Amino acid sequence: MTHLKLNCLIFGLLVFTGSILFASCVLNRQSARDPGPSVYQSKNYVLYPRNQGVALGDLARRYYGSEREIWRIEDAHDPDSPGSSAFITIPLKEKHKGGLFANGYQAIPILCYHRFAPNDPSPLNTPPGVFRQHLTFLKNNGFRTISPEMLLDFLRFRRQIPKKAVMITIDDGFKSGLKGAVPILLEFGFTAIFFVYTDYIGVSDKALTWQDLRRLKSDGFYIGSHSTSHSDLSRKLEGETNDAYRKRLYREIVVSKQTIDRKLNQNTTIFSFPYGRYTKHVMALSKDAGYEMAVTVERGVNPFFSNPLALKRDMILNKDIKTFQTRLHTFNKLSLK
Repeated sequence: MTHLKLNCLIFGLLVFTGSILFASCVLNRQSARDPGPSVYQSKNYVLYPRNQGVALGDLARRYYGSEREIWRIEDAHDPDSPGSSAFITIPLKEKHKGGLFANGYQAIPILCYHRFAPNDPSPLNTPPGVFRQHLTFLKNNGFRTISPEMLLDFLRFRRQIPKKAVMITIDDGFKSGLKGAVPILLEFGFTAIFFVYTDYIGVSDKALTWQDLRRLKSDGFYIGSHSTSHSDLSRKLEGETNDAYRKRLYREIVVSKQTIDRKLNQNTTIFSFPYGRYTKHVMALSKDAGYEMAVTVERGVNPFFSNPLALKRDMILNKDIKTFQTRLHTFNKLSLK
């Protein structure tokens, strides 16, 4: 057996625990002037020697073009596989689009917060110390926050996302989100979506301003629409005519998007139904307005076959960590063989 064939056999054993051998394997080496590490590569994987001391973020940039894709390397790590202590496994192809696995399917929890004041008695308020406990649990247990774009690609069966993906959303546009939540989110390396209703922006010192929203965007957060005035879209108001109701829906759904798009120079793709309430007509109008996703406050999680315009979302009201943990179901077991 030649040296190259032996290397291929070792590589196959390392990655597939001895069960499947690669059809082809290449041993990549640097030039003689810059020998570098021996990197074993097939069309599906790279094995990179751990003793080279290269940071995972650098490898993510090298093989995926962005450090944000580091989760692909971390999710591929199997501490029980042969050679895991000597090599870093770098997948080159996505294997689980839509979160489908042989033993079940992935689902995405979407968490809904509102206020972050230290001493606000409202059930919608999450004191910063409690919010820190929530994020600490997420970080310590391998959860990763995802962007609207990642969620949409997942729902459209276009891509694989982190195994323990979660989305954090913050409704209404209270200033306490900027002061009480953002510093903690940035500390933990998490992102979130701020859903704002445009009539509230800048009306008092308790409300976010357009400048605040631009700052949030520059820090990597996402801004979605929560309507114009936060009125119930699912029914007519008392004494409201059909024509007035149609005009109100247009203003709440369409004009709010147009305003945010113009003020923040973006294409707003995600909508939060006020009070989580909607009808088929409201959903259709949201789609026609250009939204690609919308969230409710119906409890539950979201597999790839969810309706993107009626996504489930859990309001975080109880403050104990045990209740919080029950909102983080990310996998449904089901034999798909």
